[in-house]
Amino acid sequence: MLKPFMFTAAILACGPAAAQIVPSSESLGGLYPGKAYSPYAQRGFPSQVLWGDTHLHTGYSMDAGLFGNTTGLDTAYEFARGEEVVSASGQPVRLSRPLDWLVLTDHSDGMGMIFDLKAGTPNVMATEQGKRWHEAMNEGGEASAEAALDLITTFSQGNMDPKLIGDYSPGAAKYASVWQDIIDAAERYNEPGHFTAFIGFEWTSLYQGNNLHRNVVLRDNGNRAAMVEPMVTQGPTGSIDPMALYAWLEDYEAKTGGDAFALSHNGNLSNGIMFPSETRFTGDPVDQTYVDLRAKWEPLYEITQIKGDGETHPKLSPEDEFADYETWDAGNLDLSAAKTDEMLKREYARSALKMGFQLGQKFGTNPYKFGFSGATDSHTSLATADDDNFFGKATNAEPSKTRAVHPFAKTEHGAFEGYQLVASGYTGVWANENTREALWDAMVRRETYATTGPRMMVRFFGGHGYTDNDLRGRQPAFAGYAKGVPMGGDLPAGDAAPDFMVYALRDPIGANLDRIQIVKGWMDAAGEVHEKIYDVAWSGDREPGADGKLPAVGNTVDLDAAGYTNTIGAAELMTVWTDPDFDPAEPAFYYARVLEIPTPRWVVYDRVRLGAEIPEEATLSAQERAYTSPIWHTPKG
Repeated sequence: MLKPFMFTAAILACGPAAAQIVPSSESLGGLYPGKAYSPYAQRGFPSQVLWGDTHLHTGYSMDAGLFGNTTGLDTAYEFARGEEVVSASGQPVRLSRPLDWLVLTDHSDGMGMIFDLKAGTPNVMATEQGKRWHEAMNEGGEASAEAALDLITTFSQGNMDPKLIGDYSPGAAKYASVWQDIIDAAERYNEPGHFTAFIGFEWTSLYQGNNLHRNVVLRDNGNRAAMVEPMVTQGPTGSIDPMALYAWLEDYEAKTGGDAFALSHNGNLSNGIMFPSETRFTGDPVDQTYVDLRAKWEPLYEITQIKGDGETHPKLSPEDEFADYETWDAGNLDLSAAKTDEMLKREYARSALKMGFQLGQKFGTNPYKFGFSGATDSHTSLATADDDNFFGKATNAEPSKTRAVHPFAKTEHGAFEGYQLVASGYTGVWANENTREALWDAMVRRETYATTGPRMMVRFFGGHGYTDNDLRGRQPAFAGYAKGVPMGGDLPAGDAAPDFMVYALRDPIGANLDRIQIVKGWMDAAGEVHEKIYDVAWSGDREPGADGKLPAVGNTVDLDAAGYTNTIGAAELMTVWTDPDFDPAEPAFYYARVLEIPTPRWVVYDRVRLGAEIPEEATLSAQERAYTSPIWHTPKG
């Protein structure tokens, strides 16, 4: 038990003068070693979680504009800061709570093109593609949406007219002007200590429709960002090879003295090329240079977003009862090629983390040692990740009676149905302050976690010597940092089984928690990789069955009212857990997955509020979740 603070008999025996005695810092060392009596004074570790979106598009992106988004940079920032705005479909919208930071990631390819498509400038009208998209855009409605899908397919297959794309590439006047607009807007809305507006862009690499997208996030202010122009994939200076993006990042830092990193996403739409194990999509081998550069430039992976969850797939993790969550596995980004089971292992975060051990053994560098982020990838300028406030992927998927039955994409290879869009997600960053520098640094050290929308608070530490008292004292972070490392860190090499301390507090205006799980992946002496899921803390008096599985928490979702009750689950869960299967000779990673009780998906709110028709195949309730960045164990030597 925690011992109460004890006064000595000598002090208690003193008269009134005793009240004037001020204990020295040394006499208080047993409470918080090296700190003052106040546990919050002289605190050096990150004490606040700051919420944001690393992936949002405005009407400045070609596809967003063709889908009907007429809103721009100011709308995105004002909305993220908590102001009420009007969406491109004319609907008033506001977040339940402001975000703390935002990365606007409009596509670097074709910057400025959407404005000239709308206006029908001479250079646009001189090309067949430009003329066709201009006419469809001005017709609006379904014609404009179909033109957007046509543009996506044309771009995905590398078939943009060189004359058209060349006018909106680095070196062109229009391109430079739009990039400066993006920089200026970020500078206007960036308020250190209050709201952080990062400067960034999306490098939209596609190989035959297979997704290799990366978002680029700059640590720097506008003076450095203005010294360069973003990397593109098409046009005179473009490349779809991530190696070229790494070279751009290297050049950026050398030229500006600044800092940047890349963040990939939607491996589930890459058809097996996002996480190569032997050969890259170019036909080149995965070699020392590739693994070193990927490890250097990609500290995070976007594990959840609007186009499907990217943690794992039920065919990769058949023993994981929660693996089939918001799964998109019909094909690649433009559905020009169907998915095969063989592709899956090179598409999902958990399998990539395991594969990283094998590559690390071969090359001495693990290229897939990444933390987790969550984002919306919304193309509406609205970072909405809550099911009760979901404004969809694009303007044609903003709230309406028909959006659930309107496919996002459909070909002979399959479909991404409207009801499959995911109201996800956000990134929680543990940082010392709300500034570009502090947040960026926390992302690079991977002290982040992703959620599918709820803003639950999660702490995850790994080390040695954690006890229940560290949690019972209600200040787990002090012991967490003192005895080990936080999420994203590396355990000290050793032979003793590591302890993990995990704490989760529900979103204050959200659902109760079902359970906390720790996901472990490891590589054995033969070079084979494995995974196991441990239930480590849960609500209620449930007990695991003979199969080791914990019974379901239950379901209080009211489909008629689009609601639920917090009569099941727990407001907070916490535990100290020691790996019972630890082998010090085996490299391993551990991350925490926190599950809420079931809540309604956005389609239920559409039905209740709009009278929308919902297909029978649609999932109506789901258990939203958080994923912490992993903690790694590396064997001695």
